[in-house]
Formats: sequence, structure tokens, C-alpha cells
Amino acid sequence: MGRRKIEIKKIEKKSSLQVTFSKRRTGLFRKASELSVLCGAEIAILVQSPANKIYSYGHPSVETLFHRYQTGGGGGAASSIIPYREDGRSKYDEAVKKLEIVKRSMKQESNSSSNTRFWWDEPMEGMELYELEEYAEAMEALKDNVLRRVDEMEKQKSIAASASMWDLDPTFQINYQDFDGF
Repeated sequence: MGRRKIEIKKIEKKSSLQVTFSKRRTGLFRKASELSVLCGAEIAILVQSPANKIYSYGHPSVETLFHRYQTGGGGGAASSIIPYREDGRSKYDEAVKKLEIVKRSMKQESNSSSNTRFWWDEPMEGMELYELEEYAEAMEALKDNVLRRVDEMEKQKSIAASASMWDLDPTFQINYQDFDGF
């Protein structure tokens, strides 16, 4: 079915009117939040619902921006600071919106930088049988290399531990030829 273009006119049915208002209000506040994050704009929005409830969105806060407008103060947010008093829900919504923006940008980065992916991160769904066999062999070789490297590291760790136990330099070697008389 998808989206349909609607005729822009007042909705007469009360239940549809309230649902549309809630969805559009959320979308409006989301766009305002994106605008403030992306452009550094300071935004204040007041909306009255069909049920005569007042909803507000402000960045950094509605009070700060209205006070600045009333006093004629220009400049940045530091010119007239009023304590930030937005309800917790709007703070939460704003944080979620910022998180979604960051997630989208990270996803785009990961999609655009495919050259940083390792061969074992590639999906196996589209591989042919011979490719899967090569993949399995490569995974076994990788496993062997990792186990060999772990063994080397454990040996080095035990040598270092025994040398520190005797306060010896781990690179110290005894030359037995110097002890011919013993």
C-alpha cells in the first residue's frame, strides 16, 4: 500500500485529527532537533493540540530563547542564560534522535569503507562450494597460526616470570666456555 498523498485540508474526524496531530508533532520536533544538531541552530517551538494542550520543544531551551527574544538580546547562548528546565521526555527524545544520527553516519562509514573489512567478515551466503572449502581451509590455518602465537606468548611470559623471580635479565645467557676450570 505504502504512502499516499493526502489532500491538505482540516481533518473533521476527532480521532483522526488527534492521531495526525501526535504523529506530525513528533515529526516536527524530530526535524527541529536534527536542524539544531546539524546546523547549530537555536530553536523554540510551541504547539497547541486540538485538545488545547501546549507542547514545546527548545534547543537549548524554550525559556532561554523566549527570554532572549523578549529582551532583544542577540548573540550566542551565553548572552542570556536561564536554567534549562525541559521535561525528561523531551531530553530523552533528543538523545535518541542524536543517537540515531550517529548510528546512521557510522553505518554509512562502514558501508563506504569496505576495504577495511577482513576476509572472515565477508558473508558466506553467496559462496560456491569450492570457495567454502577454501574458506574452511583458511580458517583452519588461521586457527593454527593463532594457537602457535599464543604458545609463543605463553613461553615468553613464563621466561619473563622466572627471570623476574630470580631478578635476572631475560636476555642474560651463560657462556659455559668461561668455566673450563670447574
